Amino acid sequence: MRRKPFDRIFLLLLWSAAGLTFGTVIFLVGYILINGLPHIQPSLFAFRYNTENVSLFPALADTVVIVASSLLIAAPVGVFTAIYLVEYASHTNRLVGLVRVMAETLAAIPSIVYGLFGFLFFVGYLGWGFSLLAGSFTLAIMILPLIMRTTEESLKSVPDAYREGAFGLGAGQLRTVFRIVLPAAAPGILAGVILATGRIVGETAALIYTAGTVAQIPENLLGSGRTLAIHMYALSTEGLYTGQAYATAVVLLALVFSVNALSAALAKKIARR
Repeated sequence: MRRKPFDRIFLLLLWSAAGLTFGTVIFLVGYILINGLPHIQPSLFAFRYNTENVSLFPALADTVVIVASSLLIAAPVGVFTAIYLVEYASHTNRLVGLVRVMAETLAAIPSIVYGLFGFLFFVGYLGWGFSLLAGSFTLAIMILPLIMRTTEESLKSVPDAYREGAFGLGAGQLRTVFRIVLPAAAPGILAGVILATGRIVGETAALIYTAGTVAQIPENLLGSGRTLAIHMYALSTEGLYTGQAYATAVVLLALVFSVNALSAALAKKIARR
């Protein structure tokens, strides 16, 4: 360190960047908790929303439904596509390269563009109207490139010795993929699913144009509803329920933290096996 002052400067920059990032996160979380916790009341969790209780329970239920349905659509398609690209497709295939480029391009498109597409196709052309189903399909298309690329990189990180050992023991390629490769890549795949879940939970633009903003629990997926992020946005823009908007942010933060903690515990359990 004494002979190389540049290393000391670089280490100082690293510590400064880490401290700034950590301090920003603590400030944001603390600000949300300080402003939101005093406004959390039992009336916020009433089954039905009205102007008196400003309940977030319908939005919470709609959020869970949209997250589950979007992942149910996008996760199998993204994982199986990544398996084909890594384990079965030829590396010199031009189509494979084109698919990867298109996936990276789609991942960089703003969410408002997905919302307009969902509004024109699912809401208008297919006649689903403003519904949770239209919002789920729109978000599934939006998170599909993310799940596919993270799964692909996770599969590539599995050593080839695992595959060669399975083939040497007489296992076929399909059995090797599902019994050897996928379990080894499961933590990385779950990380992609966590990122996709976070993007779904925090999404507003795409859902306003597809799922709508009705504060209710619909009878089925063809009914309109709004998520916690849209609920928080609606309350803050009205200007009458700012405290309840911060309380919704606290619940949203707790939901994301719970999902991340559960996924991390599941990933560690799979890695130990």
